[in-house]
Amino acid sequence: MSHAVSPRPAEPLVSQNPFRGITYVPLPTPSFLEARARLPEPILPAYPDWVEMYWRAWELAWGHLKRPKVGSGFVANYLSAAGKPHVFMWDTAFMLQFGIYGRRAFDFVRSLDNFYARQHVDGFICREIDPETGHDFYYPFDPDSTGPNILAWAEWRCYRATGNMARIAKVFWPLLAYHHWFRANRSWQSGLYWATGKSSGMSNQPRVPDSRHHHRHWSWVDASMQAALNCRILEQMATLLQETQRAQELAEEHEQLVQAINAHLWSEEAAFYQDADRNGRFSNTKSIGAYWGLVDKTLIPESRLGPFVQHLRDSWAFNLPHRVPSLSADSDGYNAQSGNYWRGAVWSQTNFMVLKGLRTVGQHRLAHEIAMNHLRNVAEVYTRTDTFWDNYAPETAAPGDPSNPHFVGMTGLTPIAMLLEDVIGLIVDWPLRRVVWDRRLETDQPCGVRNYPLGEEGLLELIGSPERVTLTTNVPFTLEMREPDGQMLQTAVPQGTTTIDLI
Repeated sequence: MSHAVSPRPAEPLVSQNPFRGITYVPLPTPSFLEARARLPEPILPAYPDWVEMYWRAWELAWGHLKRPKVGSGFVANYLSAAGKPHVFMWDTAFMLQFGIYGRRAFDFVRSLDNFYARQHVDGFICREIDPETGHDFYYPFDPDSTGPNILAWAEWRCYRATGNMARIAKVFWPLLAYHHWFRANRSWQSGLYWATGKSSGMSNQPRVPDSRHHHRHWSWVDASMQAALNCRILEQMATLLQETQRAQELAEEHEQLVQAINAHLWSEEAAFYQDADRNGRFSNTKSIGAYWGLVDKTLIPESRLGPFVQHLRDSWAFNLPHRVPSLSADSDGYNAQSGNYWRGAVWSQTNFMVLKGLRTVGQHRLAHEIAMNHLRNVAEVYTRTDTFWDNYAPETAAPGDPSNPHFVGMTGLTPIAMLLEDVIGLIVDWPLRRVVWDRRLETDQPCGVRNYPLGEEGLLELIGSPERVTLTTNVPFTLEMREPDGQMLQTAVPQGTTTIDLI
């Protein structure tokens, strides 16, 4: 289907989308052996199997790098989803979250350029596109046709890592046009949003009756929270671009969504955010999708935050032998044996989202505990099967059923991004020239990373022990070290080598 077909009048902002109509410029892709020297190197002698998984994940990802086909309308080299014939919005947005660490070897974020290039004149972007022809897999009015709406979140995380303001200036317009399309076509009069099992990314989760391909006239908690998060991020982008009026409009829309979510999707009885039907009846399930509410730190009132997060600690809910199941154990339809896909299986992308949300609201210890549990389970399965799977069983160290092997893919988030961010504990906010090291990993051996990218040109080697931290960098920045006892040490790090004695 041509992207010129539109069920609605043209969206004026699409005319400012710089990706439509441009021509692909061929760029070589380095081999994995060439690329490896430009990738971060984790230093974890206490966890050699985790380091092995890290490098194997990168190697598998490199096998899925593609060049556009002639006539597809794609404009950039891209990372494809493992084992899938089409390119997927959901997969791509998450794969970028580990791809940002390999940006010195391959510009992973440009995988999204192909979606922007195929934007319709009304702002619609299909969630699944045939890379051979560039044709959408769905018509815009199909309930499954697009989502989840997390492209702005993916771009914003890339910006915080790289400080690439020039990209924000390009992507803001297609993202805002897509946001307008979503608001016009995926929301109810209440302001809340709907999705389907497929468009939510969690196809067979039984949260709404018979919802695999239809919204069933319910308000969906993840779709509504993602819309609020989208407003918040686009507001920040607009502020950076000095689009004052648009920033104000987005801030007002965000506030309205926050109020509607808290008024209609919070169940006092369950102490959880849940989908609701048109009569205010709540779902009988607790979906991991509700934790998108943590990613927007302004969404959840302080009085609700503790009870909401507590479900992640409760053994009858989300604190299972392999954390975090996609559906709580006390939900209707939960499958204890295999997870049965989204009926309880553990997925890297939703775990990653939960970890980012927990850190956003200051729950750093819990984030580290969950990441360690998840890595241990994935490592045990990797040792036994010699590969990664797209999902895992919630109560045993085993692949889910059904589950696909050799999946990098979104599962690359676990051995790469979670290892660096939530186990080693490094988080970069480069527009602020700040590196945070959350030093919670309990080991007497050296821990850190070499060849770690800072911004667009910088490099960092950081290796620490309980007694001493040594850093070597070619760019100055501020280092904040967060100790397990809550103590925060802040120091200015100049170019060159710096040693910090801790005892």
